[in-house]
Amino acid sequence: MRFYGSAYRDGRFWLAEIPILDTMTQAHTRKEALAMVENLLVTLANRPGFTVDVHAGKNDQFEISSPDTRTMTSLLLRRQRERSGLSLAEVADRLGAKSRNTYARYEQGISAPTLEKLNELLNAVSPDRDLVLQQSSLTQ
Repeated sequence: MRFYGSAYRDGRFWLAEIPILDTMTQAHTRKEALAMVENLLVTLANRPGFTVDVHAGKNDQFEISSPDTRTMTSLLLRRQRERSGLSLAEVADRLGAKSRNTYARYEQGISAPTLEKLNELLNAVSPDRDLVLQQSSLTQ
């Protein structure tokens, strides 16, 4: 699983953003901005041993990946839920779950959803958005 991002110059600074996670950081150089992205995701995940790799692409593109797909999935779900302004209980209601713990297990990375379940979870946390899967064009 990879998340797409872009790094671009804005005045004196380089901005690096990952739209699907609704995150942005800045630095003085592109290299520093990409390092800041790595630090940002590790901090947001707040999991011991969690690491990410930044894959620089052409022009202003980059992608973020991690061998820890559960944490990447949980980060995606949490950021989308927060972006929508929903509580855990509200998402559980949308899913028809009796307990918010059912959903929380995915957001905490305890359970790993199937692709079908991930689609259902994303529809619950961000019903007004369609997330597009795309094959990476960047090489390892």
